[in-house]
Amino acid sequence: MNIKIVVHEAEEGGFWAEVPALPGCASQGETMDDLLANMREAVAAWLEAETSEPDPAGRLVELAV
Repeated sequence: MNIKIVVHEAEEGGFWAEVPALPGCASQGETMDDLLANMREAVAAWLEAETSEPDPAGRLVELAV
């Protein structure tokens, strides 16, 4: 799976990034390599996080991406 991230230079040095497709998914790193490794962890954790129970009137469907 490929996912787009937006990388920013941090004012205090290093980098931080966010994933527009995954609200709240962000991380930081001193180097670009550190940042990318941390973002892989953050995305994996975000995707594995348990979601709240769906509205009983709705239908829960899993979608492979």
